[in-house]
Amino acid sequence: MTDVVLPCRDEAAALPDLLARMPAGYRPIVVDNGSSDGTAEVARACGARVISVAEPGYGAAVHAGVLAADPDDGVVCVMDADGSFDPAQLPRVAAPVLAGRAHLGTGRRRPAVPGAWPLHARAANAVLARRLRRTTGLPVHDIGAIRAAHRDDLLDLNLRDRRFGYPLELLIAAGRAGWRVMEVDVDYHPRAAGTRSKVTGTVLGTVRAVRDMSAVLAR
Repeated sequence: MTDVVLPCRDEAAALPDLLARMPAGYRPIVVDNGSSDGTAEVARACGARVISVAEPGYGAAVHAGVLAADPDDGVVCVMDADGSFDPAQLPRVAAPVLAGRAHLGTGRRRPAVPGAWPLHARAANAVLARRLRRTTGLPVHDIGAIRAAHRDDLLDLNLRDRRFGYPLELLIAAGRAGWRVMEVDVDYHPRAAGTRSKVTGTVLGTVRAVRDMSAVLAR
C-alpha cells in the first residue's frame, strides 16, 4: 500500500470525485490545513483518513502528512487535492521509486486543455525551474505538486520550509544529497469547480509562492 498525502484547504468540492478515482493500492491521507468549507467532514464521509494541522502553509501540511504515513509501506506520494491532477497517474510518478531507479519521482505538468495552467503561473514556474537546473544540475522542468519518494528518505532531508517554498527546498536538498530524480509527464486539468488554487488562481498567489521559493534559492 502506498500512502498519498493530499494537503487541503477548502477543497471539499473536489474531494468526492478525487477520492473515488484513487487507484488500487494507493491510500489517501487528507491533511486539513485550516479549511472552513467542511473539507475534513467530506473526506471522512468518503472513507479517507484525515489529520488536521493548525500551522498554516503548504509545507506544514505536507510534512504532517509524511509523518502520518505508514513507515512500513516505504513510498509516499504527494498530490494537490483541487482536482487538477488525475489520481490514476500516481503509479506513473511512483514507478521509478518503487522500482529502485530513482529516489524521487516528480510530475511535469502538461496542460490537458487550453487555460488549465494560467500563463503567469506557468512563466514563474519556468523561471524557477531554470534556476534550479543551473543550481543543482537536476533534470527537472517543473516545481510541481505531485511527487513520490520513500518516507524515511524525505524525513532524512530535514526540510524546514513550511510554506510554498517546500517543493523547491525538496529538490535542492535532493540534488545536494545526490538523489536520482526522474521527471515524468502528467496531465494538468482545470481545478474542480468550487475550488480555488492558492498559487495559480491569482497573480498575488503566484507572487507569494515565487517569493517563498526565491527565499529558498537564496539560502
